[in-house]
Parts: sequence; C-alpha cells; structure tokens
Amino acid sequence: MSAHDCRDASRSDVFPAPGASETVTATASGAGVRQLPFLVRRDGTWLYRGSPVTRKAMLCMFSSMLTRDAEGTYWLKTPMESGVIQVEDVPYIAVELDFRGSCGRHQTLCFRTNMDELVCVGPDHPISCDWDRPVDDCGAIPYVHLRDGEGDFPIRARISRSVHFELAALAVPGHAEGKPCLGVWSQDCFFPLSRQP
Repeated sequence: MSAHDCRDASRSDVFPAPGASETVTATASGAGVRQLPFLVRRDGTWLYRGSPVTRKAMLCMFSSMLTRDAEGTYWLKTPMESGVIQVEDVPYIAVELDFRGSCGRHQTLCFRTNMDELVCVGPDHPISCDWDRPVDDCGAIPYVHLRDGEGDFPIRARISRSVHFELAALAVPGHAEGKPCLGVWSQDCFFPLSRQP
C-alpha cells in the first residue's frame, strides 16, 4: 500500500457533509456527539451504512484516523472534524505472524494486521488475554496492543484463529502471576497464552 493509494480516497468519500448521514446524540454534559454511520464487525469488516467498505485506500485512511478516548469509545478524527463509530470487538485483526531470531527468549514475534499495519510484540506491544481459564472453556482470545488511545484504553488487534494456532506451536512452559502456564517469548518478554495442562 503506497502513500499515494491512501491519498486517493478523498475527504468526501470518508466523511459525508454534516447532517447528511450521521446522527447527533447528547452526552451527559449536553454536548452533541456526531455518530458516524460506520460499524466495524468482529471479523474486521468495516461497514458504511450497512455496506462493506472494500477500497483498501479508504481502509488505510480510516486506520490512520482511528483513535480511542478515555471512556473506551472509538473515534474517526481529522484536523477538521470527528465522530464516533461503533466497533463490535476491536477494529483490527492480526492475520499473519512472522518471527525472527533464535527460538525462545531471543526471538521477536511480529504481526501484520488486516490493515497491513506491522507490529512487533514486546514491552510496547504486549499480547494480552484472559489466559487463566479452565481448559474446558472456549479458551482465551489473545489480543496485541497496537498503540495507545487517549486514556487507559489501547487500540488492539484480535489475533486470528489461524495465527493463534501458530502462536500455540511456539508456546513453551512458563509462569505468570505465580501460576504455571504456556506462553510465548518475544524481545525477552514472556506472554502467557493458556493454563499449563
């Protein structure tokens, strides 16, 4: 994806004229908030007025404008205007895994998202999941931290099932919170994925 492709999506393609298609809702403070007609489905599909957005240039633009406020709400923001969008789970999916270096503590795990964003797992981009669940449960869903939001809620990508299987193949025994578990190493940090059977 080149920078030129991202610039090809015009501003009017992304944000309709004010009042044309968004709704305005009042917040507790009484200020109006623009609700843009976007929904990001759990599978990573972006919908505009119920129709999938398929132009990669537009998705690239959305990705660069997405942020999250201190209350966990997702916003599309430009220097000129902004609005709230709905996200079913998280706005990105980690769809590809690559690892570099030797196995174990010294390897570096890198993900590519469905928006072609690259991130290497480590202290600034940790993997998180509710790993301490009974084995007979559905299992923990891992996420990777892409970037900080404006408060305590980060912008994350859910690790896809196929990539999760690849991670599981790299998992080694370890300990987290004083409990035995299976997890992966990246940049000399250990990230738990599941209870140790």
